[in-house]
Amino acid sequence: MFAEAIKEVGGYTRPILTISRFYRNDTIQPGSGTLFFVNDDGYAITCKHVVDMLISSEKVNERYAEFRAAVAAAPTSKRKATIKMLEKEYGYRPGTLIQQKSTFVDCVVGGTGFTCHVHPTYDLAIIKFNEPDELRYQGHAVFAQDGSYAEPGDFFCRLGFPFPEFSSFAYDEEHDDIVWTKEGRVATPRFPIDGMMTRHLADAEGHVFGIEMSTPGLRGQSGGPLFDDDGIVYGMQSSTKHLHLGFDIMDMHIQSGGLEKTVNNQPFLHVGQCIYVEVIKDFLREHDVEFFEED
Repeated sequence: MFAEAIKEVGGYTRPILTISRFYRNDTIQPGSGTLFFVNDDGYAITCKHVVDMLISSEKVNERYAEFRAAVAAAPTSKRKATIKMLEKEYGYRPGTLIQQKSTFVDCVVGGTGFTCHVHPTYDLAIIKFNEPDELRYQGHAVFAQDGSYAEPGDFFCRLGFPFPEFSSFAYDEEHDDIVWTKEGRVATPRFPIDGMMTRHLADAEGHVFGIEMSTPGLRGQSGGPLFDDDGIVYGMQSSTKHLHLGFDIMDMHIQSGGLEKTVNNQPFLHVGQCIYVEVIKDFLREHDVEFFEED
């Protein structure tokens, strides 16, 4: 049903790969997000929380560099005491994020970095890749002319990169740093997930800002497009809401593998929440970004 649409939408949907490290732990945690391009001038959209992560990563890394410098400057005889004092000052404990780095994959070649605009209310952001030498994506989003045509019962698909299977990173023990490498797997697979539209989402003033889906948006798909079987974009995956079903099971005795077991279960329905196409188009207009609609 969505095979041809996925091929088309996949041409302009790209991953944002992330590596993270936590205090007193040399294991690197890979992660991912998604963006998609809206024109041939290097403009893309993604979630505000993805852009917030990109921006806050710089501060996280700078803070840890300061911490390392302070530790290195301490006399050897006072190193232990200094580390304890600095851990308290910086709020570092096992599980605290200390390093995070990101890279855009197959978006553009060259250029002078990127700028962004974040929506004041909704989980939406524009990314502009500045002065690229070459575009590495093919095509661009074509938005629905009227988002109200989407109704409960319609089926849509989302595309993103929820399973970070890349391995092109390493821990540099000598410099106590996480780094990107040329070894390992560079790519990570795209993953589609379909679902039925269940309802429109409205804010306190009654303005429609989203589309709810019967299936979850997977972690890493944030910022990916929501589209129909013709590849027309109706929104952008933003978050997943967990609805308590009320079918709770408490201390039920069952037989499993020849053994009696006591189980508890509080089931939830995980529904995807997507930013509405009309919100996206209004935000692009506000920033004079060219976009395209279906005929």
